[in-house]
Amino acid sequence: MRSDLSDNLVQAPTVSDARLSSVLDTAVDGIVVIDDAARILVFSAACERLFGYTSAEVVGRNVKIIMPEDYARDHDSFVKHYLGTGEARIIGIGREVRARNKSGKEFPVELSVGEAITPEGRQFVGILRDLRPRKIQEDRLNRMQSQLVHFARMNAMDEMGAAIAHELNQPLTAVMLYLQAVNRKTETNDGRIDDKIREILDKTIREARRAGQIIQRMRQFVEKREAERRSVDVPSLIDEALELVLLGQYTLSVRVIRDDEDDLPDVDVDPVQVQQILVNLMRNALEVIKGSDDGWIRIATRRSGDFIVVEVLDSGPGIPAAQLRNLFRAFSSTKKKGLGLGLAISKSIAQSHGGDLTVDAGGDGRGAAFTLRLPLVCKDVAP
Repeated sequence: MRSDLSDNLVQAPTVSDARLSSVLDTAVDGIVVIDDAARILVFSAACERLFGYTSAEVVGRNVKIIMPEDYARDHDSFVKHYLGTGEARIIGIGREVRARNKSGKEFPVELSVGEAITPEGRQFVGILRDLRPRKIQEDRLNRMQSQLVHFARMNAMDEMGAAIAHELNQPLTAVMLYLQAVNRKTETNDGRIDDKIREILDKTIREARRAGQIIQRMRQFVEKREAERRSVDVPSLIDEALELVLLGQYTLSVRVIRDDEDDLPDVDVDPVQVQQILVNLMRNALEVIKGSDDGWIRIATRRSGDFIVVEVLDSGPGIPAAQLRNLFRAFSSTKKKGLGLGLAISKSIAQSHGGDLTVDAGGDGRGAAFTLRLPLVCKDVAP
């Protein structure tokens, strides 16, 4: 009678079984156990989350089911080689490998393999750690480091630009003084000079003076300085920004259309910072239409309540919807050489002045239009 009862009793789980089950259910890393024929014996809860298979779906199947094809092709031969020679290639050594989930997507994991001798034969325990979160952080760190290096180069170029402007200003001043001396010499002692030569000298003096003014504005543009707000005429700021932007390849092929409302009041801004916004908007517009047969940009200014509004419109294709959401976000540039800071900084400057920078993406035959709003000087603001 006792024997019959014992035959019908279900064996209760041991403490070791309960402990193992708890480990398999709570371990953060995936745990998979295979036999010497590479069949899966144990598939932990973390493995289920990692690969998308349930334990019931994979237990008894070859472990190749969670491997990329190039790994799976050779895995069985690797196991046979180890069983026959004892030469370990991965056992006892953790390394990065690729895994494949139920949907077929491959991803990086760190795999550590150990061997266990059991009454049922040799078994292999694999512990898998998902490396995707670490890869994301590494990529982010690498991008940040690259950006910091780029920032350092930008800072060095700013300083170099200021030094170059300082050095060039001296010889330009000397040239202008020499030309003025020649001009005065022709006017004394009954000196005579051909009218055409005098005209050329006058033009040379004007251009040398203009070059000096441009260099001075370049120095102001790149040097680090505290914000200094004052009453400024916006069309004049636009003139100076255009002169800086059009120094180069665009001057021969681009039409710049100006549309300034008459009798515009001044704005209360830091002129160098606002000029930085204008230069950035103009450069972006020129970049968009670069190479087009009939490219143009239109710069319009008008008063709107207590603000002066500056609109920069280009003849380009507009801004794709996919780029619009992150347009004013730092480090979101679509340019190969861009940092993605220009528009983010420009918007920040505008808002720090009590204004704003917005965009109409355009499209369907219309180019993008950026709108800069700047506050009037206090005395002109309506109560």
